[in-house]
Amino acid sequence: MRKRSWHHAHWIMASLASIAPAASHAETAATGAAQPYPARPVRVIVMSTPSSGPDILARLLNPKFAETFGQQLVIDNRAGASGIIGAEIGAKAAPDGYTLTVATSQVVIVSVLYEKLPFNLLSDFAPITLLGSTPFILVVNPAVPATSIKEFVALLKSKPGQMRYGSGGSGSPPHLAAERFKSMTGANIEHVPYKGVSPALTDTISGQLQMTISVVPMIMPHIKSGKVRALGVTSIARTPLAPDLPAIAETIPGYEVIGWYGLLAPAKTPDAIIQRLNAGFTAALKSPEILEKLTSLGAEVKTSTPAEFAAHLKSETVKMRALVKASGAKVE
Repeated sequence: MRKRSWHHAHWIMASLASIAPAASHAETAATGAAQPYPARPVRVIVMSTPSSGPDILARLLNPKFAETFGQQLVIDNRAGASGIIGAEIGAKAAPDGYTLTVATSQVVIVSVLYEKLPFNLLSDFAPITLLGSTPFILVVNPAVPATSIKEFVALLKSKPGQMRYGSGGSGSPPHLAAERFKSMTGANIEHVPYKGVSPALTDTISGQLQMTISVVPMIMPHIKSGKVRALGVTSIARTPLAPDLPAIAETIPGYEVIGWYGLLAPAKTPDAIIQRLNAGFTAALKSPEILEKLTSLGAEVKTSTPAEFAAHLKSETVKMRALVKASGAKVE
């Protein structure tokens, strides 16, 4: 009997040890004890399809992650429902550092567009770091008699409601960038939503639309071939991705709408793990090969502390909520 109770007590102790709180993982991560974090591959949820920007970025980071941490990143593509499916999986995963989520500016838009969501962007995640930013470029059909933002605004004001712009859908970042342009200038231009930015661009080239706003890699070849005329970038300052182009903010002070990538963990992930991941990914992003590949993707490397990324998410939520309200964007 005594022997059995000893075994029973031993079993309870072993069970308790196996479910010790994640904090102990953090301690081993911090002290480099027997089981340092990460002890196995880390899953990274990408809320979009393979070969999309976030997917390419996550795969680019894998070799550097393996070099730094001795483990692989396992990319888990969870596209669909505007990223809601992937975000919910990421938010509800165990807070142990073994499930991370690549977030983009789209997740903020979704969080303000939908009234009910299975996750809360600001309370269900622990921000790790920003990874990069992607400015957009405002282009017009070459027949439009304007060669600067100032001239274009004057033209729109002289022909209210007579010109049209296209976007990849209501509530997409380029749509909200155009609506911010309208609200900050008082110019009136009609929105034509498409199922993606490619057909909007095609119709801008053909002259059915006068303007569109698009990501750098997609638009650059058409700017170079003269099929569209670029008037400005949507980042607050000029971008090394298109150094000759002025920022729209040079004419409209304070104007800024950019896409961005960032890395999130589930809320309650131990701070030691968050800090370790922040240091590892920040170092990886500074490597010349990643800088070069990100530039070819039309993105600039942009890192942050966890606190800075948290502040960024809050300010983006406020800005996007105001833009969605002003634009009247609805869930399609």
